[in-house]
Amino acid sequence: MSGPQPIELLIKARWVLPIIPENRLLEDCALAIDSEGNIVALLPQEEATRRFIPARTIELPNHLLMPGLVNCHGHTPMTLLRGIADDQPLEIWLQDHIFPAEKRLVSDNFVRDGSMLAIAEMIRSGTTCFSDMYFYPEQTAHMARQAGIRSQIMFPVFSGATPWSNSAEECFAKGLELHDAYRSSDLISVGFGPHAPYSVGIEILQKIAVLAQELDAPIQIHAHETAQEVEEFVQAHDKRPLQQIADAGLLSPLLQLVHMTQVNAADMALLNDSGAHVVHCPRSNLKLASGFTPVHQLLGAGINVALGTDGAASNNSLDMFAEMNMAALLAKAVAGDATALDAHRALRMATLSGALALGLEHRIGSLETGKAADVIAIDLHDLESQPLYNPASQLVYTQTGHRVSHVWVAGKPLLQNRQLETLNEREVIAKARWWQQNPLTR
Repeated sequence: MSGPQPIELLIKARWVLPIIPENRLLEDCALAIDSEGNIVALLPQEEATRRFIPARTIELPNHLLMPGLVNCHGHTPMTLLRGIADDQPLEIWLQDHIFPAEKRLVSDNFVRDGSMLAIAEMIRSGTTCFSDMYFYPEQTAHMARQAGIRSQIMFPVFSGATPWSNSAEECFAKGLELHDAYRSSDLISVGFGPHAPYSVGIEILQKIAVLAQELDAPIQIHAHETAQEVEEFVQAHDKRPLQQIADAGLLSPLLQLVHMTQVNAADMALLNDSGAHVVHCPRSNLKLASGFTPVHQLLGAGINVALGTDGAASNNSLDMFAEMNMAALLAKAVAGDATALDAHRALRMATLSGALALGLEHRIGSLETGKAADVIAIDLHDLESQPLYNPASQLVYTQTGHRVSHVWVAGKPLLQNRQLETLNEREVIAKARWWQQNPLTR
């Protein structure tokens, strides 16, 4: 008979929320992780003590373990623009404030420092994987690699010139070079980020569709963000933006549609047949009065809906627990049904549904044997968590991002007892304050 198995790490916790099986909460269990950063087993603590000899053991008697959160849409460098143009309609916010600020500020240094701030914030609130679409994506990828966080970098594509490129052709050249640079990375993948149907011509969208299929690469696009956007597109093209996306050949399981606050019967028919994913950004959509994504309707039709924060300039937080909270409450109000999105489903949207949207469900999103140990621990012993009848409900409805105590990605600690392990908090804050004081910011 073989003896106990050596492993790298054993994490014992009061509760474990594995996501798979669904709607399950385990008590007094342990997560066994090997030296490659993969989950070996999830089992009762007494059995774990008999079966494994860990190099390290972490005891978390007041904590809940769960998969790391997956933020499926953001513009990480825009953390440096947090709060500069609040309480404005989308068009005024963009045209009169954000675009001019970006024209003055955006550079490789701006993107590097903004990404560092955003990644630090995401780690401290439990995000272990994020998707990003912004200029100078090589800088965001570099910071993600330095921090050890998992990411999917969508290089931006526009028909015209941007701070990063002079043409769509240059976007493709730079973006595909970045894709090749991270082809063998386990933590970072690169995909296509056509900005929106109104800013990217159909010929370019068609080219993206072909290249994405050849490379098996994901695509992310803003779509149906506001009623005005859809109306203006119909007036110009005599069809809805989603139909343009479909006509270009983009609608497939590789596609992530961000926002989708305006959905009619024709849109639903296209989505039903495509396998495309919807990324819901409730707090940003509410702050900009963009509209309400019909989450209950989409889920009822079997369409995968994931969550994203959008950028900190329009949220203003990158806390995915806050996003879960808002998504659950908003879905109930829009559907007129208090059962429309329960706590377990909201948690799934922020984990496994996000992993599915990014094409990473085989590696992350649930605590299952063989998957990567992307794991977070939440401390639930404080006053605001009492009494604790239902930990899953508590996670969603009491906004617990600030209670995240530990974060691991592929078994590597990124946060321990609220302290960042791979980034220097003082440096992050100093860089952010430098940009705040930069005259170009105002």
